[in-house]
Amino acid sequence: MTDDSRSPGPRRLPSTTDASREARDARRSRLLSDGHTVTAISGAADEPDPASLSGSIEGFIGYAQVPIGIAGPVHIRGQYAQGDFIVPLATTEGTLVASYQHAFNAINRGGGAAAACTRQLVGRAPCFAFADLTTAATMAAWLASQFLPMQQAAATTSRYCRLQGARTSVVGNTVYLMLEYTTGDAAGQNMVTLATQAVCAALLPRMPHAPVNWLVESVLSGDKRATAQAFLGARGRNASAEVLLPGRHLARYWRTEAATMVRAWQQGTIGSLQTGSIGVQGNVANAVAALFIACGQDVACVVEASTALTRIEATPAGDLYASVTLPNLIVGTVGGGTFLPTARECLALLGCTGPGTAAKFAEICAVVALAGELAVVGAMASGAFAEAHASGGRKGRGTGEG
Repeated sequence: MTDDSRSPGPRRLPSTTDASREARDARRSRLLSDGHTVTAISGAADEPDPASLSGSIEGFIGYAQVPIGIAGPVHIRGQYAQGDFIVPLATTEGTLVASYQHAFNAINRGGGAAAACTRQLVGRAPCFAFADLTTAATMAAWLASQFLPMQQAAATTSRYCRLQGARTSVVGNTVYLMLEYTTGDAAGQNMVTLATQAVCAALLPRMPHAPVNWLVESVLSGDKRATAQAFLGARGRNASAEVLLPGRHLARYWRTEAATMVRAWQQGTIGSLQTGSIGVQGNVANAVAALFIACGQDVACVVEASTALTRIEATPAGDLYASVTLPNLIVGTVGGGTFLPTARECLALLGCTGPGTAAKFAEICAVVALAGELAVVGAMASGAFAEAHASGGRKGRGTGEG
């Protein structure tokens, strides 16, 4: 990739570090002139009817207000996400949006980031306890022969949820059954729960040996937990992004070089391994949480979405190759909280509304995560990490509280 590998992008936004009312209004005006709607984001829209929130919240009284900033454009060359994207990020962490903007600028100079969403499977794992180990082993073999009836039962619960795989494991007198589904453009946790309930209801009356007890979810699926399972199979959407940055851009944007960034990353990797972390990454949670909050995703899934793998490597020419793989992205562009007004506007800003856009959103998540990894490694390598947080992340400036 070279500086000439992409056509000129859209106009730059006002500086992310400009916190003035005028800059805010200029950003809104720019988005409006580009055809986007920011009525709800800017607080000008009427509140939704409380009745419309049934199924999303109980004991409703109002809204938690988390500020939304925008960074971009960032150029993406994905299988699904293609073009220049303005990215909404909801956060209260100072310097976060500015760091992503800085990395976006470097990525654009390198010709943009490539991205790919390679698979999507959401799991549920019921378990069945039997009288003894011998019976459990017999029933594991029987369950393995019942895939077609399981598929048929799951398909009755949704137009989009389809059972793709099933595997068993035996632990003492208990059989664990991992069921993996596709869920269309929905994140799908509720969808697969209902499908699994239907699968179990279809299996139980036909079992040669009745279980002593059973659970619709045995915690084997990894739902909302950081587990190594994401690297062994599939959990949510698997999305990756990569970029090759010329050495001169590293000097320009982070005042460092590829070898120094690689050394910083290697030292951080050894530190991470000492903690027993699952995956190796710097601050993927920052990107995922900010996007999830802005775009109406299940924020609790940040814990599993952060089980990522980041690679930072120097080329013989002194350039930097960087990639991030997120094997555990539970995201959707329909269902869940995506119907909320601010979420709809943020997803529309990314061109990720309606059917056929969840994989696109996953690729955008991967590129934003990659930008965050570059930002933190660059800041560490150049020695600017603490200074950046001290100057840009102080809370309460101008309020008498800083």
